Amino acid sequence: MSLRRRSLLAGALALPLVARAQTQETYQQRKERLLHEDFPELSRYAADNARILAAGEKVNIVFLGDSITEGWKSKRPGFFTPGRVGRGISGQTTPQMVLRMMADVVHLKPRFVHIMAGTNDIAGNTGPMTRAQSYDNFRMMTQIAKANGIGVILASVPPADHFPWREGLDVVGPIREINAWLQDYAEAERLTWVDYTPVLGDAKGAMKPGLAYDGVHPTEAGYDAMATVIEPILKARRA
Repeated sequence: MSLRRRSLLAGALALPLVARAQTQETYQQRKERLLHEDFPELSRYAADNARILAAGEKVNIVFLGDSITEGWKSKRPGFFTPGRVGRGISGQTTPQMVLRMMADVVHLKPRFVHIMAGTNDIAGNTGPMTRAQSYDNFRMMTQIAKANGIGVILASVPPADHFPWREGLDVVGPIREINAWLQDYAEAERLTWVDYTPVLGDAKGAMKPGLAYDGVHPTEAGYDAMATVIEPILKARRA
């Protein structure tokens, strides 16, 4: 085979790979694009929100959160019985969730909202954040819910001793610090406080073996452990 023919053949074989690379958007590329085009990612659940409203479905509780909440529905869909709506979005920080409160929570008219966030604030997914900024965002989400007659179930930041996407970052101390504030705030505002730490974490602040596949995101067993904490609370509220 001539050098020219070999070059043409190699080019032809490479074309599908180049085309695929140009058309397939990676997770990180998509997240970066959405930071500029749709910062709170309101588009994510817009169609399902419209469907729920059009059908007149009764919503008892919305689970608002990040990838840990999103993964709950994908790994344990049976937990989300009729009336329980999952609104988790991977990678999200509290400022993004504040902007989702109306569309993804209030407009659905739930009786309760379960708010679990903070992991990605610590990681700085949308830029550096102070604790005070995170706390203000929790306050805003809570006050928006209360102003619309929605009961707030405030959840602890799940334990972790490292973030795979932010290696080298100290996370145990910040998680404990935020959780201490969240518990105090829940008590002061008479919110329902849900602490998943005892069933998920070990004495060093890491996830217990087998409960997270990367040290952060729960496995099926991890979500089962969380369910033992939240189910009695939901049943007492018929949610």
